[in-house]
Parts: sequence; C-alpha cells; structure tokens
Amino acid sequence: MASSSSSGLTFKLHPLVIVNISDHYTRVKSQLSLPPSLTSTSSAATSNNNNNNSNGGENNQNPPPRVYGCVIGVQRGRTVEIFNSFELIYDPSTRSLDRSFLEKKQELYKKVFPHFYVLGWYSTGSDAQESDMHFHKALMDINESPLYVLLNPAINPAQKDLPVTIYESELHVIDGVPQLIFVRSSYLIETVEAERISVDHVAHLKPSGGSAATQLAAQLTGIHSAIKMLNSRIRVLHQYLVGMQKGDIPCESSVLRQVSSLLRRLPAIESEKFQDDFLMEYNDTLLITYLAMFTNCSSTMNELVDKFNTTYDRHSRRGGRTAFI
Repeated sequence: MASSSSSGLTFKLHPLVIVNISDHYTRVKSQLSLPPSLTSTSSAATSNNNNNNSNGGENNQNPPPRVYGCVIGVQRGRTVEIFNSFELIYDPSTRSLDRSFLEKKQELYKKVFPHFYVLGWYSTGSDAQESDMHFHKALMDINESPLYVLLNPAINPAQKDLPVTIYESELHVIDGVPQLIFVRSSYLIETVEAERISVDHVAHLKPSGGSAATQLAAQLTGIHSAIKMLNSRIRVLHQYLVGMQKGDIPCESSVLRQVSSLLRRLPAIESEKFQDDFLMEYNDTLLITYLAMFTNCSSTMNELVDKFNTTYDRHSRRGGRTAFI
C-alpha cells in the first residue's frame, strides 16, 4: 500500500456519511449480542451482515463485525464531495454482492437526488485488507475509479483526528506485475448550516441514567437562567434611572456615563447582517424541529396502519374481509 495518493483530487466529506456508517456498525454489533429470536426480526441488510460476521468460530467472543455500503455525492472538476451513503448486502465468505439490491437503492436515490451518483463504498476496520480489493473491483462497472471510505470503530482516547480514512486505487507495477493497490488520500470536513445544527445537537446528547436529561437540556437551562438574570438586572437599572429622573435618587454622573457607554454598544448588534444571520439560523432551527415532528407523525401513522392491517387480516380469516391498505 502506497503512503499517499498522487491523483490531485480534493475530497470533501460531510458528517452525515460518518453518522450513517457509525449507525450501521452500531446496529449490526448490537444485534450480534442479542438472542437469535430477536435478531431474526432485523432488516435484510443488517441481518445478512450479522450472519456473515458471526460465523467466524464457535467461541463466545466473535471478531468485530464489518459492514458494507455505498457512498454517493458529486464531482466538480478535481473536487469530490461525499454527501450521503446507503447500506449494501455483501457476503465476504462467497464474495457475492447483491446487485439487485444495489440497483434498487441507486434508483431510489436518483429519484430524490438526481445529481448524486455512486462515488465508491465504505466499510469498517482498523486498516484496508487484501480482501477489500475484491469488493472494490466489483464496483468498477459503476464507477471506474471508486473511492474507499474506511471507519475505524475502535475507541482511542488519545487520538485527536477522526478515525476515518479515504483510499483511492492506483495501478502500480510490483515485481513486474501490474496490481491495483489502495493509497491514502487527504480530505476535508464540509458542512452546511442544517448539518452543523444537527451535529451540534447530537454532540450534546448524553443520557444520564434512565432519565431523559441530556447535556443539551442542561446547556439550554443555563442559557435560560443567564437571560433571566440579565432581565432582572436590566429592570433594576431601569428603575434606578426612573427614580433618578423623578428626583427620588440623587443624580450620579459616573453611573450615567457607564449606562451611556453600555447603551452605545446596542446598535452594533442591530446591523442588517446580524439580522440576516440571526433569521437564517432561527429558520434552520425551526426547519429541523418541523422535520422531527413530521418524522414522529409519520412513524405514528405507520404504526396505526400496521395495527389496522393486523386487525383486518384477522377478520378476513373469519369473514372474508379485505385488508385495510
């Protein structure tokens, strides 16, 4: 494996890709520790990965699971921007990739994001392996030069950089034989406003025991207390100035100069740029809240429809009724 890439491409990685890979790995790993009766109800993609990674031996300690998926995005000139990812069904033992599942996923994403296309694939592990090249070559009919995003799920408290590595494939002559090898590529983290709000929210989520208290709630409580204290101090200052104006309190020039100096700072935060930035951030926050509400409503509606289908299915066995949906 070469040390660094010589292609000259600039890679920009969005946080959503890292979150998706981490979520995929966490679900697969958690299902490996569940009883077989519970893991049988998992989805097709994750259950396939579970079976592939649990066949390593008969001992109780299974090796860390590996997950596979595609990364999608756009390429503008020499800049490659990775926006999103989706899971794949791959059997490492037989090195077989479910092509129909891949084509279906690709078609669905094309309907929603017509300008996105498959840039490469992702997996998990500490380093690229020789067996990864078989999966890499399997995607060359979709992208002639796919990239490889590798997430290291091992926790290293001393590591300050993100445990994500992007590889490219290059053709090198080794012992007189041309071979494809993985080479490391540098990348930048690129975010948009909505992603920054979401990542900040996720970063502050930390459950405390069995309650729903989080660090985000504690932070918002602290901000609320600070604003409440500021409001009370302003009221005291206003009452002091009103009493001084009425003559109930003797006039002190030093206090008036301090109040005047404080008030001169207020127009600095009433500029047009501040209002535009504030409204943009406020609207983005409301949009994230509305999306969360819509997601909850959709989930509730799906559960209600499933209950109706179950109920009508039972009646149809008795009286010949059709399903609700």
